[in-house]
Amino acid sequence: MAEVIRMPLLSDTMTEGVIAEWHKKVGDTVKSDDVIAEVETDKATMEVIGYVEGTLLYVGVEKGKAAKVNDIIAIVGKAGEDYKPLLEGGGAAKAPASNGKADAAAPAPKAEAPKAEAPAAKAAQPAGDAAAAAEALKNATVIRMPLLSDTMTEGKIVAWNKKVGDTVKSDDVLAEVETDKATMEVIGYADGELLYVGVKEGEAAKVNGIIAIVGKKGTNVDAILAAEGGSPAPTAGGAAPAENKSGDAQAQTAAATAPAESNGAVKDGRVKASPLAKKLAEEKGIDINQVTGSGDGGRIVKKDVDSFVPGAKPAAATAPAAAKGGAAPAFVPAGQEGYTDTPLSQMRKVIARRLSESKFTAPHFYLKIDVVMDKAMEARKTINEISPVKVSFNDMVIKAAAMALRQHPFVNSSWMGDFIRTNQHIHIGSAVAIDEGLIVPVIRFADQKSLSQIAGEAKELYEKAKNKKLQPQEFSGNTFSISNLGMLGIDEFTAIINPPDSAILAVGNIKETVVSEKGQFKVQNIMKLTMSCDHRIVDGAVGARFLATLKGFLENPVTMLV
Repeated sequence: MAEVIRMPLLSDTMTEGVIAEWHKKVGDTVKSDDVIAEVETDKATMEVIGYVEGTLLYVGVEKGKAAKVNDIIAIVGKAGEDYKPLLEGGGAAKAPASNGKADAAAPAPKAEAPKAEAPAAKAAQPAGDAAAAAEALKNATVIRMPLLSDTMTEGKIVAWNKKVGDTVKSDDVLAEVETDKATMEVIGYADGELLYVGVKEGEAAKVNGIIAIVGKKGTNVDAILAAEGGSPAPTAGGAAPAENKSGDAQAQTAAATAPAESNGAVKDGRVKASPLAKKLAEEKGIDINQVTGSGDGGRIVKKDVDSFVPGAKPAAATAPAAAKGGAAPAFVPAGQEGYTDTPLSQMRKVIARRLSESKFTAPHFYLKIDVVMDKAMEARKTINEISPVKVSFNDMVIKAAAMALRQHPFVNSSWMGDFIRTNQHIHIGSAVAIDEGLIVPVIRFADQKSLSQIAGEAKELYEKAKNKKLQPQEFSGNTFSISNLGMLGIDEFTAIINPPDSAILAVGNIKETVVSEKGQFKVQNIMKLTMSCDHRIVDGAVGARFLATLKGFLENPVTMLV
């Protein structure tokens, strides 16, 4: 059955995207992990993956033209399949031209949706049901799990800000979603009543899975869900439970809308509060459980924390505070066995998947080099006397690596399957460890920036990363990566390549080392660097020459300033 691919939501401020490039044309075979197109948003140019397999039957937006979030941009299905009913049920769009392109499509805007859309009706479904679904869709908008990062495959609903029966405006924040990189808000871009909630708080839905339906009161939601292969619509005040099957393209799990606790902020044992309110409460030392929320459904917002006046603590004993990053395991008496299971976060799932793919797909080899940092230490001290921002050794490594990449562009490349892409821009990813895992903020055009500019930007990005406030354009697009464990006392280590890069640099600490030079012993400050290389792209000699150039910049820092 044919499936539609819609314009994904690729940043929190995006309302439309421009098709920068089509990588497939009508008639081409499409695999689930193929990059179909490149989309230019208000923040960056990102790749669109369809997550479906088949033949590209329809292209709805020409290269260079824009489509609103959730507009149909393509349809994939079986060769020769009739896809026109999908266009009729999913918004107006012009038929494709004979050359595989189409006139600019102008579907009616819907809620944010990332990629592949489920078919409007199943093959075995009665025609009357399909007609009922098409009729219902005229008065309703299906809200799907958006693609909020380039590596996201599913998102966890952290909080619902609306419940079934509530009035919804097009700019209302419906829910907060935890991705593999950050917690972001989902806006429906639709007016009406919240008719259906498809995923419980704390549970996940795959990208493009139905999470809600907004529309005119009385709309036949059952017909829409039946056409999508989903579960029945919720009864008044709640959603009927639906089975969340692993691998289900729609990942529809109904959410019960339980009543709030006495302060209007606790639901199913979890405080309903915006991420900003939680952060402010933590900074001010306020127990968020004592704050009364004024938002929708008793949700705690920033102004509630700002105006909070501490009072008497609740008489009832509360559970012990959880340690940062998860609850501490309970004490186990001697002679007994015990363990604590920690559910995987979205970030940890993606780290496991992508680094496993990298390690077992890209043939890694490793190059090591020692760098004498005596002059770098002296230069850093002098630089920090005049720099508006404190420059770290890691900032110096980023700058040196960027300048070395300019001289050795083949290390600044990506393996694309049947060709190698050599990037003309240099974007350095610098890995940051946070409680949930590892994230790689990106310093863009690092070779063109001064040390103080790199230091200021890196400091801001690291702070955002620790607070899970990074936006997609701030952690995507890297062409080379650096992982530094030197500040944790690690002498040397090897790192796994961060796709789509061809190499990653592992940086150890700076250590006083006794060396022999011309028969005399002396102490030097040595930093050990290890570069992991993808042998499909970078040969040993290429990597060695790059490291030699990098070593030259670090051992004589003045060369980075001219």
